[in-house]
Amino acid sequence: MKALLLKYKPVIKFIMTFLIVYGGLSLAYNFYLDLSKEGQYYPDYITYLVGNQTQNLLEVFGYNTQMLPHPEEPSIKVVVEGNYLARVIEGCNGTSIIILFMSFVIAFAGRFKTTFFYILVGSVLIYSVNLIRIVILSIGLYHYPWREELLHTVVFPAIIYGLVFLLWMFWVNRFSKINK
Repeated sequence: MKALLLKYKPVIKFIMTFLIVYGGLSLAYNFYLDLSKEGQYYPDYITYLVGNQTQNLLEVFGYNTQMLPHPEEPSIKVVVEGNYLARVIEGCNGTSIIILFMSFVIAFAGRFKTTFFYILVGSVLIYSVNLIRIVILSIGLYHYPWREELLHTVVFPAIIYGLVFLLWMFWVNRFSKINK
């Protein structure tokens, strides 16, 4: 048994680190969401911010846009040119994906400074691509509403998760200690 533990020590260390970091960050995020229920931003500040930024970007592209609180659920309704197209829920704000990204990078940590800056730059990139994804999805739903299923469940998740996968592979191959 000891020989097996020694042989698979890096794998066990990765799994344990990933689970601890992911669990801790997820608990902290859920605590934040619970605290947000009482706040002035609906449904929570990050989702509110994503909704606001989505509206601003859509208006830059010439679309008359409103982001309205959903009366029956914690989400923001996306209304483009008077058409209710979609809703931005907490799961659309990118935070859960960033937590997943961070957990993996920390589990394969390199030097502290490199790890910290990679997480910072990667998180900003994921947030930005996610925001652009919501804008393009909204435009796509406005012009091609019959493609909703394909756009929402295949194309745009592939973009955001594909980006995270590429960031992970770049991290492991360039900066993590495991590569050394």
